[in-house]
Amino acid sequence: MSEPIAAIATGLVPAGIGILRLSGDGALALAERVFRPFRGAPMGQRPDRELVYGALVDQRGETLDLCLCTVSRGPHSYTGEDCAEFQCHGSPMVLRLGLEALFAAGARQAGAGEFTRRAFLNGRMDLVQAEAVIDLIHAESALAARNAAGQLGGAILRRTDAIYEALREISSHYHAVVDFPDEDVEDFTLSAYASSLRNAETELARLEASFGRRNVISGGVPTAIVGRPNAGKSSLLNALLGYERAIVTEVPGTTRDTIAERCQLGGTLLRLIDTAGLRETADAVERIGVERSRAAMAEAELVLLLCDGSGPFTEEDAALLSEAEAAAPTLLLRSKCDLPQAVWPEAEAGRALPLSAKTGAGLDALTEAVEKLLPPPETRVAGEILTIARQAEAVGRARESVAAAREAIEQGFPPDAVLTEVEAAMGALGELSGRSVRADVTEQIFARFCVGK
Repeated sequence: MSEPIAAIATGLVPAGIGILRLSGDGALALAERVFRPFRGAPMGQRPDRELVYGALVDQRGETLDLCLCTVSRGPHSYTGEDCAEFQCHGSPMVLRLGLEALFAAGARQAGAGEFTRRAFLNGRMDLVQAEAVIDLIHAESALAARNAAGQLGGAILRRTDAIYEALREISSHYHAVVDFPDEDVEDFTLSAYASSLRNAETELARLEASFGRRNVISGGVPTAIVGRPNAGKSSLLNALLGYERAIVTEVPGTTRDTIAERCQLGGTLLRLIDTAGLRETADAVERIGVERSRAAMAEAELVLLLCDGSGPFTEEDAALLSEAEAAAPTLLLRSKCDLPQAVWPEAEAGRALPLSAKTGAGLDALTEAVEKLLPPPETRVAGEILTIARQAEAVGRARESVAAAREAIEQGFPPDAVLTEVEAAMGALGELSGRSVRADVTEQIFARFCVGK
C-alpha cells in the first residue's frame, strides 16, 4: 500500500475544466472528506468510473466548487491503486484551494511523473509505454501523436516480446538439457535455432533503424534556410511561422546569427534555422554569423536555398547550391516571385520553386516538395518508431548480441558461448521494457514528466 498523493492534472491557466487527481491507500475515504454528492451514496460506495455531481468542500465544509467526481479502484485504475478525480471549473484558484483541501484531508503533493511511475511499478504499463505518455503530451505533429499513442498501446513491446520469448526458449532448452540430464528432454541442437536468431536480428535491425527517422515525427527535421544576403530568408521564416519572428529590412546582412523555430509544414515537423547571409565580409560580427550559417547547413537534414529571382543566378548562387547539395537534400527556391523576374540558366530555372514570402505564392508547392522529400517513416503499425535514445541503445545492444550468437553458431562455438550472447540480448530487451532496468534510469525517465501525470 502507498500513501495518497494528489496534484492538479491540468494547466494553471483559466480554462473550461480543471482536474484534480488523487491516488493511493485510502484515496476513496479521502475523496469522501472533500466531496459531497448531491444525491445517493458517498463515493466509497459508488461503482468505478461513474460520474457523480456534487460539491467540493474545504476542511471547514465550505463549498469551493460544484463539480464532478469519479473513482477507480485498484488494480483496474491508471496507477493500479485506488484513485479519484475531480472535474472542476478551470479556475486556477479553485484548483489550488481544492488541492489544499486534499492535503488537509491527508494527501501529499505528488512529484513529477509520480502517477505514471506508480502505474509502471504496479505493472499497469511497461517502461516504453510510460515514456510514450510524456511523448504524447509533448507531441507537436499528428504523426508524433499517432506514434506515441501506438507505443502507449504496446506496439513496440509486441514486437520485442516475441523476440524475447524466442530467446528465452533457446535459453530454457539449453538449461533443461544441462540441469536435467536424466530427463527425457529433446537434445539441444544449436543449428535448429540459427533461423530464429536470424529473424530476431532482422527485426531488431529494422526497429533500431527507425530511430534515424525520429526527427520526421517528433523533434523536427533540422532545416537550414540559406542564401546570399537579402535573398528573403527571414521573410520566408516569418511566412512559414505566421508571425514576425525575424527582423526583415532591405539592408543586406540584417540577420547576424542563426534563429531556430519549429514549424508544421503539411504533415512534416521542421526545425527551421534562419541563417545569416552567406558572403565574404570584413565585418567581424557578420563573419561569425556566416560561419554559424555554414555549420547549420552542414548539420541540417534539409536545406532550403533561396536565390533572389528578381536578379540573375550568379556564380555565388551556383557555388552555394553545390555546397548545400553536398550537405543535405536541398530545395532550390526562386524567391521574390512577386517582382519582375530575371533570366536564369535553363537548368536552375527548371528545378527552382518560385516563391513569394510577401504574398504567400508558392508556399503550397513548397509544402508538397518537402513532404515528397521527407516522407513519413513506413511502419506496419502506428507506434513502431523509436524516438528515445535509451530505447534505441537497448535495441542496438540486443541486436549486436543476437548477431554474435548467430555468428557463434555458424563458426561452431560451444553452446555456452552462444547462450552468453542470447542472455545478454534478453537483458538488453529487459531494459527496454523495464523488466531489468536500473533505478537511476527510471529516475532519469520520470524526471521528464510534469506534476499531475
